Amino acid sequence: MAVQSLYRRYRPQRFSELKGQEHIVRALKNSIVNSREGHAYLFSGPRGTGKTTTARILAKVLNCDGPVDGEPCCACPSCLAVQNGNSFDVIELDAASNNGVADIREIIASASLGSPGRNRVFILDEVHMLTKSAEAALLKTLEEPPANVVFVLATTDPQKVGETIRSRTQHLQFHLLQEAELEEHVRWVVADAGLDVSPETIEAVVRQGAGSVRDTLSALELAVAVGGIAEQATPVDEFVEALVAFDAGRLLAAVAQSVAMGREPRSIVDDLVSHLRDCFLSQMAPELVQLSERRSAEVSDQAQRLGTPRVVKIIETLGQTINDMKGAPDPRVVLEVSLVKLVHRELQMGVEALMARIERLEREIENRPVIAPAPVNPSTGRAVLGGRVKDPSTPTPRADANTESPSAPSVATPEAPTAPSAPTAPSEPAAAPASSNTMSAADVVANWSTAVINEMKGMRRAVAQMAKPAHRDGTIVLVVDNEHAAKRVKEYLTDITEVVHRAGAGKCPVVIETRPDDSKPISQKAAPKSRIDDDEIIDPDEIKDLPTVSEKDVTDSLADLFPGSVIETIEE
Repeated sequence: MAVQSLYRRYRPQRFSELKGQEHIVRALKNSIVNSREGHAYLFSGPRGTGKTTTARILAKVLNCDGPVDGEPCCACPSCLAVQNGNSFDVIELDAASNNGVADIREIIASASLGSPGRNRVFILDEVHMLTKSAEAALLKTLEEPPANVVFVLATTDPQKVGETIRSRTQHLQFHLLQEAELEEHVRWVVADAGLDVSPETIEAVVRQGAGSVRDTLSALELAVAVGGIAEQATPVDEFVEALVAFDAGRLLAAVAQSVAMGREPRSIVDDLVSHLRDCFLSQMAPELVQLSERRSAEVSDQAQRLGTPRVVKIIETLGQTINDMKGAPDPRVVLEVSLVKLVHRELQMGVEALMARIERLEREIENRPVIAPAPVNPSTGRAVLGGRVKDPSTPTPRADANTESPSAPSVATPEAPTAPSAPTAPSEPAAAPASSNTMSAADVVANWSTAVINEMKGMRRAVAQMAKPAHRDGTIVLVVDNEHAAKRVKEYLTDITEVVHRAGAGKCPVVIETRPDDSKPISQKAAPKSRIDDDEIIDPDEIKDLPTVSEKDVTDSLADLFPGSVIETIEE
């Protein structure tokens, strides 16, 4: 003889034994106590929440010989007959298989007959499966049934029940159980039945039951049958960790593991969507998450690492995957492709993917180290050509109050032209690294081309060649032809000084001196005024021709300015 299943063995026999449906119990008991029973009820709700069980308890109490406060006694012959399923006062019909007009006509004919009890109760399960014609045939009898006849219609999909049927019934909606309440009930069943299961198994079967008492007890019975170990469901945590890590290989391995354990691709998607919904609710409305305290903390941590926008995007993608699976020859391939798209950035399309890339680039830019800007010439407002950028991570050497920063280039301050200027006050150069050279300042000047010019490159080298070095009283003087050249040399004075010190001149000061006007070549002397005032009177005899400059003088001047260059003359 087969052993009775747990969900049948522990089926409630009184209203007080129903779990999680207090609003239903209160409404039915009050109507019975006050003798205001309805002639037709519509029970709707998810599977395994007690719709048919409640209908049987209602049939019991309507025919019980001694009801107490709206509860059946469960001891009289009528209650025992209903409980054993052989009562003539209760007729159960599965509308899923008896959904035609002929079946409804039999019910109508039977309703007009008498019964041994006080009331005759018709229970129609899955009433939404009735055809339109069957609903129309039932409508008149449901609206005005014979005396002492009660109809109880049960369905998992009330939206499919015709509005005309619903308007003639009292609609009571059943709810899924909270996880804490369901876990408490499972522990009571385990203790009462003497089952040997671990707390982890109880938590697993409660999670698999998802609020349905019947599904939970079925999962518990299966766990006991396999040795107290819960059937392995979809490893949703493994999927989430792979999504967090953008690991496509790990996702495909999780799919393979789930399929190997007997899970269908559609079931995998359903489990993932259900879990991600808990992640979404943990961020938006934590009080709606029906999980244990420990599990709620784990789900909340996963949601924070995924981010709410990405959780929503994953749920939307998986929802589209369900639709794509319907006509696909291999649903597993559709699932795998969708999961890879969620973690492979190059495969993501649409505005959302572009926005995600922009946000990622913005975060990378914000996290980059700050680089000091190039030195700027205050007189021109432009960056110093060839200026060195100082690394902000390197410590700045301490300097005295009167010492200029060695990293900032010296910039000449425009001054009014004067007589032969005295040597410019030198800025204290930075301490040069110790050198093994034994050259003196005079030796550096004597070997200026090899010791200094050849050690510089680019603009620094060109500017250094604009000055003629000289040695005076331990100071190296850079003699230039005009104020413009003095400004250019002064911009790179720090770099020139550094090379001079490295060449072996130690801490020898390096200053700039402008050559007197009388000693300048003709090409460097001040040019006559190019602007003539309107009131100025010009004597034609005073106009003289400028000295003729030969082609050789121009070529020599260009060679001095650009050493090493090749100058070619093009004849017209």
